[in-house]
Parts: sequence; C-alpha cells; structure tokens
Amino acid sequence: MPAPTRRLMIFRGLVGGAAAAIAAATAWVRPAEASEDTGEAAGPILAKTSSIPVGGGRIIKGTWVVTQPKKGTFRAFSAKCTHQGCPVSTIRGGTINCPCHGSKFRIADGSVARGPAKRPLARKKIKISKGVIRLS
Repeated sequence: MPAPTRRLMIFRGLVGGAAAAIAAATAWVRPAEASEDTGEAAGPILAKTSSIPVGGGRIIKGTWVVTQPKKGTFRAFSAKCTHQGCPVSTIRGGTINCPCHGSKFRIADGSVARGPAKRPLARKKIKISKGVIRLS
C-alpha cells in the first residue's frame, strides 16, 4: 500500500477535527432535567411560603435571602453584601442587614437603604407553586 499523500493526511486531520468539534458541541446541548411532578424544570427549594414572615424574611443557608414585603409578595436576593462580600446576617425593620460595615438593604427590592454599599443586592428569580418557593 502506498504511503499517504500530504493532502490525504490534511484531509483526515480536518475530518477528525470536525468530528471532535461536533461531538463536543452536542455534549453542551442537552435538554434540562425535568421535575417528575410538573414536567417543568425546577430549581432548588428555598423555603415554604408559610415560613417567610410578612414585612420580614429569612436567610436561607447563608446564600439566599427570601422576603415577603407585603402579604403574598415574595422576593429573593443573594445574601452577599455588595460592599465587600460579607454575608448579611439579620432582617429587621424592613431591611436586610450586613454586620461587617452596617449596610442595609430594603426587603422590597434589595436597594440600598444605608451604605457604605452603593449597589443593591443581586435579585434572584423565583417560582412559587403549592406553597413552595424555588429558584427558577
């Protein structure tokens, strides 16, 4: 059998590279796992609606803050202060409070009520179904 030509070697390399690229691309395009109950993709559970006080909120696992500024209205935010990244520690008097430098954020929208933070808490999208609050 004759030795492969330079053109044949380049062609084989291109075909092999293209096949690898297609395989890599299809690995990224997989459908999301669906919940068995609803048939919809569901994020992690944050809390039950009944556990979030009206006019207050709860800090969930030191990562999320879920609030209920008025009856039936729920909001979720990152629990990381936008000043220097300290975790917020309390929710009192309509604000989410950071213990490190005294920043306060409003429970209704995460906006800064008192600095030194200049940016609001990062808002997270949530879904509420059957009394359960989930990240969406």
